[in-house]
Amino acid sequence: MNRSFRMLLRRFSRHKMAMYSLVILLTLILMAVTAPLITPYSPTRPSGKFLLPPDSEHLLGTDRIGRDMFTRILYAMRVSLMVGFLATLISTCLGVTLGLLSGYFGGPADRIIMGITDIVMSFPTILLVLVAAAIFKPGLGSIVLILGFVDWPGVARLVRGNVLSLRETNFIKSDITAGMPGRYILFSEIQPNTIGPVLVYATNVFAISILDEAALSFIGMGIQPPTPSLGNILNGAESLSVLTGKPWLWLPAGIVIFLLVICINFVGDALRDAFDPHGVH
Repeated sequence: MNRSFRMLLRRFSRHKMAMYSLVILLTLILMAVTAPLITPYSPTRPSGKFLLPPDSEHLLGTDRIGRDMFTRILYAMRVSLMVGFLATLISTCLGVTLGLLSGYFGGPADRIIMGITDIVMSFPTILLVLVAAAIFKPGLGSIVLILGFVDWPGVARLVRGNVLSLRETNFIKSDITAGMPGRYILFSEIQPNTIGPVLVYATNVFAISILDEAALSFIGMGIQPPTPSLGNILNGAESLSVLTGKPWLWLPAGIVIFLLVICINFVGDALRDAFDPHGVH
């Protein structure tokens, strides 16, 4: 473990809320991954009477067709985390690549890439997501691709700005003078120095992707039943009678969304301060 990594770890550990959030987040992820070992019930088939309140057999009760709600929440977390992670991976990889090319080569490449970036960013994100979701068939794969291809412009702009700054440093100028290939300079010298800001931004994209998936599934344009997602579970709470008289049908899903998003944001804040030498005093 080198000195810089130990320093990052020490700065991160100073954020108590981030440490608590990381524990909660890892616990939720572990529960989602090990869902088949935690619960004996199926997330899509009835396992008891309809609309049972929470009891010792069904910890979070059952839904309108008798499915165990605790089981559905666990599997819904798995879906939401998968969508968030894959969408973040796609948007980050695409944004980093385009940002590196735009910032390093400049000229026509920079104008074209930044022109496309400006066009995408000129539309409200939720509008783009809704239009794309209406065009493509709803489902896990299409939601991942939609969210991944909508969130890349912010990453591209961030990386481009860092590349423009790094390109003027002495160690990059010396590499150029020495005749080092552009691929080496981009991916071995510049890219490692942009990891910190990109990682921080990726946590924000991760949280937003989870919220966007929940919103799309809530209005019926995301993950389709019977596959559980946190959004389509909330979709069952549209009536006043459910909201007031059967909170186990919607409250746990809302709490899980809140915990995932707030914990990811706290971790992102701590990462930002850890990578910024002036962020923690």
